[in-house]
Amino acid sequence: MSDVFGLVMPFFGLILVGYIVARLYRQPLEALGWMNTFIVYVALPALFFQLLARTPVEKLTEWSYIFGSVFSTYVVFSLMFAGSLLTERGAIAEATIKGLAASYGNIGYMGPGLALLAFGEEAAVPVALIFCFENIVHFAVAPMMMALSGGEKRPPLQLAFGVLKKIVLHPFIIATAAGVAAAYVQLRPPVPLERLLDYLAQAAAPCALFAMGVTLALRPLRRMPREMAPLAALKLVVHPLLCYFVLSWVGNFSDVWLFSAVLLAALPTATNVFVIAQQYHVWVERASASILVTTCLSVGTVTGLLYMIKSGILPADLFP
Repeated sequence: MSDVFGLVMPFFGLILVGYIVARLYRQPLEALGWMNTFIVYVALPALFFQLLARTPVEKLTEWSYIFGSVFSTYVVFSLMFAGSLLTERGAIAEATIKGLAASYGNIGYMGPGLALLAFGEEAAVPVALIFCFENIVHFAVAPMMMALSGGEKRPPLQLAFGVLKKIVLHPFIIATAAGVAAAYVQLRPPVPLERLLDYLAQAAAPCALFAMGVTLALRPLRRMPREMAPLAALKLVVHPLLCYFVLSWVGNFSDVWLFSAVLLAALPTATNVFVIAQQYHVWVERASASILVTTCLSVGTVTGLLYMIKSGILPADLFP
């Protein structure tokens, strides 16, 4: 247990440092703009490119793995979405944000850093595959569901073009495609460029976690929404359990690949859920609350999951 604590303490400690600094030295949330730009457009893409470019290309086409992970995520989304529709009498827009909050984990900011710390560089490929394909679906689901609710006013063709543009031009998707292409042709950048990419990749996790702590500090929880209990249970318990069972059933994956997916499924609600809620003016304050609550609870749940993995309590061969 001390080894697991030593693994997660620096990780969650960086979030705590960001939180404390933001509470002590008051700055507007907009002050994070350039740091977020650096993380999303420079550091994390460099990390994905470097790790994928060094990976044998045959490992990058595990379709059953991709299907199992995405399927698990959208079963959880559907459970929260359907439950919200039943209780809120057909409020599709609100149910969509709740579904995303229960299923869309912080796999961009938290996923790569924690998975690489826990399982080594072998975790880079599954993390990148899950991130890309889940985000492709997320980018399509949010505007599609908002269009069904009447909250999206653009014509269908313009909406479809906007979704496609968001997918194709996302920096993580571009970096992943470039990394796969580099792996396919076995291209290695010149040494000075490779060193620059390494420096940027090493900055990705610390900057992302610090920025996440600052964001949590600047969005205080005013009241506890009643939906938090089922939402947190779905995100932090049901999602990783379902991912574990589905991937154990659909394929014979290595321990690192299986547990990387389970770890990503166990991560708290992504900050992007708040961005989407703000964009459509739906469930905004509660979306912020879901991020804060699930992030705080994940200190215990993620630590417990890693302990179960490292101690062998959670077997990798559930269906031998």
